[in-house]
Amino acid sequence: MDDQADRLVSRVARELGTRADELIADVEKALRRELPALWETPEMARTVSQNVAEYIMTGLSGLARSAEPQLIEAPPAALERARRLARYGMSMGTMLRAFRLAQGVVLDRLIAELPRYTADAPLVSRATRYVIATTTGYVDRTSEQDVVAFQEERDRRRQWRLAMVNEAGMRIGTTLDVARTTQELADFGAERFADLVTVDLLDSALHGDDTPGQDRGVMRRIASSPAAAPDAQPPAVAARQLTTCVDGSPTARALAAGRPSRHHGRRSVDGRRVHSTLVVPLCARGSTLGVAEFCRHHSPVPYDDEDLLLAQEIAARAAVAVDNARRYTHARSTALTLQRSLLPRHAPQQSAVEVAHRYLPAGGRAGVGGDWYDVIPLSGARVALVVGDVVGHGIHAAATMGRLRTAVRTLADIDLPPDELLTHLDDVVLRPSGEAFDDVDGNPDEYVGETGATCLYAVYDPVSRRCALARAGHVPPALTNRDGTVELLELPPGPPLGLGGLPFEAMEVELPEGSLIALFTDGLIEARDHDVDAGLTRLRHALARPEASLEAICDSVLDTMLPDRPDDDVALLLARTHALGARQVATWDLDADPAAVARARSHVSRQLDEWGLEELAFTAELVVSELATNAIRYGRPPVRLRLIHDRGLLCEVSDGSNTTPHLRRARVSDEGGRGLLLVAQLAEHWGTRHARRGKTVWAELSESAEFPASALAG
Repeated sequence: MDDQADRLVSRVARELGTRADELIADVEKALRRELPALWETPEMARTVSQNVAEYIMTGLSGLARSAEPQLIEAPPAALERARRLARYGMSMGTMLRAFRLAQGVVLDRLIAELPRYTADAPLVSRATRYVIATTTGYVDRTSEQDVVAFQEERDRRRQWRLAMVNEAGMRIGTTLDVARTTQELADFGAERFADLVTVDLLDSALHGDDTPGQDRGVMRRIASSPAAAPDAQPPAVAARQLTTCVDGSPTARALAAGRPSRHHGRRSVDGRRVHSTLVVPLCARGSTLGVAEFCRHHSPVPYDDEDLLLAQEIAARAAVAVDNARRYTHARSTALTLQRSLLPRHAPQQSAVEVAHRYLPAGGRAGVGGDWYDVIPLSGARVALVVGDVVGHGIHAAATMGRLRTAVRTLADIDLPPDELLTHLDDVVLRPSGEAFDDVDGNPDEYVGETGATCLYAVYDPVSRRCALARAGHVPPALTNRDGTVELLELPPGPPLGLGGLPFEAMEVELPEGSLIALFTDGLIEARDHDVDAGLTRLRHALARPEASLEAICDSVLDTMLPDRPDDDVALLLARTHALGARQVATWDLDADPAAVARARSHVSRQLDEWGLEELAFTAELVVSELATNAIRYGRPPVRLRLIHDRGLLCEVSDGSNTTPHLRRARVSDEGGRGLLLVAQLAEHWGTRHARRGKTVWAELSESAEFPASALAG
């Protein structure tokens, strides 16, 4: 090495070291002019300034000591600052260019200073070559070390972001609830890479529109995290509050363009002063559902483009989960509305039983199912109690339930015994099994014939206090006796509806007045945390508790059996039996002789006098006369007359024939054929029910009914 050149460079470096602030300022000025991105945020600018100052001071110190380039060590904190710049989002090209720009400024100053200390041109030339070689070696070696640290940090961040996206996929969208899903997004973002997260959805998206966003200005705050401190100012936008986007705002631009954006600068979000924000639209299936904002106010690190990409990937996953939840909520609401519209709103008026009922849709992903119940008044003061369950969930199950309930009511109207009714209902389920329809996704789905259903049908007679029951694959009912003991009625196990070709069997039990019978679906006793036997045991305990009313018993049963949202939908029907005693029922056997019709009218007249129904005597005598005449003339012995004083007056005439009488309109020249027409005009309701042997023709008269003049016309 040339000692003279070495001493000259050392002298110039020492002199410049005394004026290092000027040199550092010149370097920063050049960097600000050529690389303005380095000064976008205060944190990055501070790091760059520290690097510039320490690199210049270290380099000048090495030159002043005449050290070899390889012996000039980089500043101790340089590698950590390189990692920090990687976290700030600086590109590697920008960092390397900054090194060269800074080297050029320092080198120009050193070379310009050399002639001031000597007029020896050859010496200045040798010193210049030495300065160029030394500074280039120093910059190459230190920048290479920074590049290695920078790249390691970038690789670590990429792995971290990949892990973040995977974790977000597992933590966001765990339920089909819009509010829960958006809160999971907000909580995850606040926990991992933001100090504050807010999620606003378009109000049109929340109302189930298939193409949300017609009114892009109206938003609703669905989630935010973390919650403000108790002593903090209330947030500018409260939970569930409606807001309107300002035209030209980052939120409005994100909604309009469907693209995320990054913003730096002090602004207020929910009462907090943030310095860096990511505004990311929530887009799924071609629609923009809302906007998520990720903000930093505690962390000094500003967001970079990689952070924006990460937020976009997480928001994309969350948007699909939100859209699934939104569509599910809309479909579930539609199915629930249909389900509730098909279930009875009020129990019909009847005297046989006192009833209370409940329906609970399933929680979680299962959704609304096909559980149903019904209470159907029958002739003879009897009542039918029905509980059923269609396999599956959603609007198709609810629609199928409506079909079955309608079919049961139609079959009950012709007074079929329970086992025969289930046989006909089985045919109803089987009939459309080959029919298919297009689902919302365009794929054909099979109707209920592919899924099946279960049903329990019971008919209670308050006169005999006997109850006939049959079941099709359904859980048996529970009976609470008057002494408080609870038992399961062991009904013959009929097959589920939809199998076809298998018989159903009915069973009759006598129920003392005041007995409580509970009909329910399997969702009440089955759950993930216990088996059916454990559920039945809990149900017995719940039914055995004394309560003030049936409504209270319903609430107690549900509280005991379903402390949380049920896994499956649940239908519960409770019925407490009543009895019609001798004071409300009168029965006479009639001879198969036309003369018996007059005696029947006398029986009716005397009985109505005892019941205080004298105003109905004339109408009742006419009805009984026609019914008894038909039974004696066209039926078979034995013939029996029965009157029941319930809410009205029930007149029944039974005989041993299975021939059903038909209503017809007689011509003027006909001598007969007007009997049933007269009965139909005088009665509120009338009909025929068949027994195993024989039939009963009945007519119901209202106590407030007046004799119609038209009944005697023609």
